[in-house]
Amino acid sequence: MPQWLQWSLIIAGVIAIVVLLGFIRRQMVMLTESRRRQKKAEAFQAKRRQDMVDSIRVIAMAIEEEQVEYSEGCLRIKGLLDHVAPELMEKPPFKVFMEVYEQLRHMPTHQARQDTDARFVAKMDKERFAVERKHSDEIRRAATAIRNHGF
Repeated sequence: MPQWLQWSLIIAGVIAIVVLLGFIRRQMVMLTESRRRQKKAEAFQAKRRQDMVDSIRVIAMAIEEEQVEYSEGCLRIKGLLDHVAPELMEKPPFKVFMEVYEQLRHMPTHQARQDTDARFVAKMDKERFAVERKHSDEIRRAATAIRNHGF
């Protein structure tokens, strides 16, 4: 084999090695960055979940101390439990949150409530208060249980 061909093959081999080393380095940097982003996302999700758990406990405490209407507390806890532990809403004593939600979910909230006729709002409030009275003991027990639940 001629010497110029040998040198050409050696140079081609060295170039291929350099290119492959560059590719491997780039892949390692991308993998490291991906792992860093994944850890950051997991930390964010863990903090978000813990914030939701803390919110559930604060709302439960507000229910226990009657600082919030039972219906509002149930709706808020149910919304948070959907993200934190939806399976709890199928178990006693927590299923009262779902029951109250099911009975009240047709009622408008926020701006829709403000835009609704006052007589209709009064009728809905009457219905809502009846649901609260019917489930008041269960709601208080569930609030105490959820406040002390280990998530």
